[in-house]
Amino acid sequence: MKRYFSLICAAAILAGCASGPVTPETVRSKIVEDGGTGAYKAIMFEAPAFEAHTVFAPQDLSVFGKKKKLPVVVWGNGACTNSPWEHYKFLNEIASHGFLVIATGHIPMEEAPYHGPRSTSEQQIQSVDWAIAQNADKESPFYGRIDTDAIAAAGMSCGGLQTLDNSADPRFKTLMIMNSGLFVNPMGAMPGMPMPEKEKLQDIKVPVIYILGGEEDIAYGNGMDDFFRLKNVPAVAANYPVGHGGTYREPHGGEFTVPALAWLQWQLQGDTAAAEMFKGSPCGLALREGWTVEKNQLID
Repeated sequence: MKRYFSLICAAAILAGCASGPVTPETVRSKIVEDGGTGAYKAIMFEAPAFEAHTVFAPQDLSVFGKKKKLPVVVWGNGACTNSPWEHYKFLNEIASHGFLVIATGHIPMEEAPYHGPRSTSEQQIQSVDWAIAQNADKESPFYGRIDTDAIAAAGMSCGGLQTLDNSADPRFKTLMIMNSGLFVNPMGAMPGMPMPEKEKLQDIKVPVIYILGGEEDIAYGNGMDDFFRLKNVPAVAANYPVGHGGTYREPHGGEFTVPALAWLQWQLQGDTAAAEMFKGSPCGLALREGWTVEKNQLID
């Protein structure tokens, strides 16, 4: 517990918390599913001056530094919700494998729908800016521990559209689009969603994976259409037949965590074993029950 409170209190103070003592009551945080199944037990917390964002990070940062740094994942939520209440188990699990995950929106202290104002694409960019600033701040617990050259943008449904909306940002090393894709027919869009045209795909200069819920997923047609248009960057489309809701709310994020984590480990950590989940014919993911996988010509 000492490690946990030292990380949270330090992060709160250095994020600009109001003057006065920082206590567990002034910094909301939660250990999710015993910290996850990875080697680096995680914690979910908010930084008080970093409004409308939720941070997931290993509890013990002492193992990260010059030789081993934290890659970053910035996440956008489904339905443009300004809280990762549907995705926090999934995001916490990723963090437990040695990632700093920053989700758009207010911390979900319970698994209940959020009813406040909707999120925006800009919040993902704010997450990137925050991570870079923390890494450069000598007073931050994250100082020198973040790999600012290994940042992924990811999101589900509306959050996937937000990710695509931000895809031209040169700081992203990879994109992960989940249950989403640019609309073939904008008439099906929910009000408030970002609505880039298909030409926006030309902005993508980094590897991208689409993780979809099969033909029953309302985003299936849009996502697969995106995938088939991507010729100049490595691209994967992985489908698991659970529909639009995915498996995020299942323990540790369920089956969707498998390709998501492997993709991030490959793209951001250079993990060659994780790469085998997508390389080869058949690739490792295609051998898992229920998954179908398509790859473009730029992935072996």
